[in-house]
Amino acid sequence: MEFARFLGLPLISPRHNTTDVTSAVCQVMIEARTDLVLVDEIHLMNLATTAGEELSDHLKYFTEHLPATFVYTGINVEHSGLFTGIRGSQLAGRSILVRTGPFPLTTEWRSLVATMESTLRLHRHEKDTLTQLADYLHQRTGGMIGSLSHLIRAAAISAILDGSERITNSTLKSIRIDHHNESSTPDS
Repeated sequence: MEFARFLGLPLISPRHNTTDVTSAVCQVMIEARTDLVLVDEIHLMNLATTAGEELSDHLKYFTEHLPATFVYTGINVEHSGLFTGIRGSQLAGRSILVRTGPFPLTTEWRSLVATMESTLRLHRHEKDTLTQLADYLHQRTGGMIGSLSHLIRAAAISAILDGSERITNSTLKSIRIDHHNESSTPDS
């Protein structure tokens, strides 16, 4: 149903069974030439529940019927119970676990910051301000993309609300971010 909603399929009525919905989702994804499916928060899938079992079965069905690569993302998935039991073993047999962590302070980090900065639509923001602050942003966010995204978004909102329409170092310093980074990063 969530895939159907995401794809904008017409409202599903109670007379549609799961097979009908799943077939419609597959058909739309094939017609759209979907070649990559990202499923986030997979660590929340609880295979010990009926809903978790059904979701696992649907994901298995999709991987068998769609010519697409599936990427499941989550936190600590190897310890979440996701790969335990019969269904978990099936999922594990179809998956390659790639452990990731924070971005290191490299050209990729600077490129990420530059890409995020290029999406800003602030009237008085000076180009490359954030790129020049890439080291500070890395130190402040611990290299975590979610923290960086939150920091830049909150700073942009603040700049709109205060009328400055630009992000500065002081704007960034005034923004609070997630607890993990706030508690592990010394005040700057």
